[in-house]
Amino acid sequence: MSSSTRARLALALIAIVPVFWATNYLIARSAPGVIAPNTLAGLRWTFAGGAFCLLAWREIRAHCRAILADWRHMLVLGTLGMWICGSWVYIAGQSTSATNLALIYALSPVMIVLVSRLWLKEPFSRPQALGVLLSLAGVVHVVIKGQWAQLARVEWVAGDLWVLAATLSWTFFTILLKRWGTPLTDPARLGVISFFGVLVILPFAVWEAATGPLPAFSAQGVALALVAAALPGFAAYLGYAFMLRELGAARVGVTLYLGPPYAAVLAWLVLGEPIRAYHAVGLLLILPGVWLVNRAQAR
Repeated sequence: MSSSTRARLALALIAIVPVFWATNYLIARSAPGVIAPNTLAGLRWTFAGGAFCLLAWREIRAHCRAILADWRHMLVLGTLGMWICGSWVYIAGQSTSATNLALIYALSPVMIVLVSRLWLKEPFSRPQALGVLLSLAGVVHVVIKGQWAQLARVEWVAGDLWVLAATLSWTFFTILLKRWGTPLTDPARLGVISFFGVLVILPFAVWEAATGPLPAFSAQGVALALVAAALPGFAAYLGYAFMLRELGAARVGVTLYLGPPYAAVLAWLVLGEPIRAYHAVGLLLILPGVWLVNRAQAR
């Protein structure tokens, strides 16, 4: 695949990958009372990691020595991207509101831009900064349902610390995935990272199964884990890693802002929830913002 073809594919994925991320909103809303957070995350990455490894098993076998030599990086990435960004968000959802979750997560693209500019020295222009601000305003407009006075009435609880940690974790997962070089292709690398992530999650999932009121396995819980593995797991992470390699951390990070309006459309299609005017207004701010971030760099 030529470099121009890869670049065009990466730009096309900007509109597609957030659809996969958005399905995690529905999964998170369906999980409480059905499957425990670490168990869900553990099954999600066992299934997704197995798919990655099956896709790239020859490459993984051929690079065993390089993988073993790089195990510390893989362990860090698995901890950040699979455990903290998986289990901790589900834990946060048990004690904080969806509004708080979305507001805090809205900080992630901004932090990715700042860290990539300062650490990776990625170029970032004023039009791109304007694009980030437009997208941020759009996603906040969706989260607070167009009622900006609600920001003054938001109540912060202890559970918000879980999602704040997950937001920081995603920022550094993105930056380190870009910064740490590897001879592996994206499927092989994500398969290995998933393996280390499951190793970290496993003792917490076992503890949940031994002490929690929910059964370790149920048909509904396993079904949720399979969907989480396929869409916000395998498809989203593979697309995100490809975009990250081709476009850079700052340009890819802002695509996370497409998640809330996409989630609204999915909730309408799957759950029958109505689409409101504030969804449209938010999307009208987010889309030009994402365009500015990527168009300004592409010139």
